Amino acid sequence: MAQAVFYHAGCPVCVDAEQVVVDYLDKSKITTEIVHLGTARNRIEEAEKAGVKSVPALVINGNVYHINFGASLEDVKG
Repeated sequence: MAQAVFYHAGCPVCVDAEQVVVDYLDKSKITTEIVHLGTARNRIEEAEKAGVKSVPALVINGNVYHINFGASLEDVKG
């Protein structure tokens, strides 16, 4: 089964993307973890290493998909 991580920062763009994108993923084919970088700040470095440049972003099996633009990772760190 494929693994995915949906990174976001809780902004309106991120919340909307989470509701839309994650709901459309086939749960029989992919397991998705939701990571709110505003509350899980210890996961920011992990997101950077995965290639995330802005949130919301979906990482599936090591491939990063940036969705719309809510905030840069630099803004989230700030």
